[in-house]
Amino acid sequence: MPVELIALTLFALSQIGTPGPANMALLATGAGYGLRRALPFVAGVVVGKQLIIWPLGFGLMQLAQSAPGVFLAMKYLSAAYIVYLAWRVANMRLKADQTDGPPPGFLAGLIVHPLNPKAWGMITAAFTSFVTPGATAFTATVSIAAVLLACQTLLHPIWAGAGQLIAATIQGTRAERFVFLLLSFLTVATVFYALFGGGIAS
Repeated sequence: MPVELIALTLFALSQIGTPGPANMALLATGAGYGLRRALPFVAGVVVGKQLIIWPLGFGLMQLAQSAPGVFLAMKYLSAAYIVYLAWRVANMRLKADQTDGPPPGFLAGLIVHPLNPKAWGMITAAFTSFVTPGATAFTATVSIAAVLLACQTLLHPIWAGAGQLIAATIQGTRAERFVFLLLSFLTVATVFYALFGGGIAS
């Protein structure tokens, strides 16, 4: 396999499933307009991440071959950034904002991830931590793009369609803090596994 599939999938689920700029936008859109009217926006958010994965993937894989020291530094910097995001998630709380006017469409969703630093950090971490030795740029990029696409297709509609219900159910309760702490722990655990137990060779 060109990637550590199980570890990458757990990492992707923990990142895509946790609150961030994209998921907060999905939560608000779903809460304000419902899943059906939010679907064009959801589709745009899903596709938008692919606009980052492909050019970034080929660039990082070439960097791993031409400047392994720089690539290794990026690996640990991206891991540190993901741990920082996990700490922020642990302290986040849900808030569903009602919106007025027409729902945002596909193009509005398309630019969410290219403008989202969490998405850039996550994708960089995926390439620097979960690619197996000997994988080509193409196979690694295809694998990461497919895993992230599958996780987004599963989780983004949940945020849009069930966001209001989730917020109403656990907002302000002990369960809210427990959910975010659990997701944060999963994120940190996958990063440490990638650094010390698997992933791309240092």
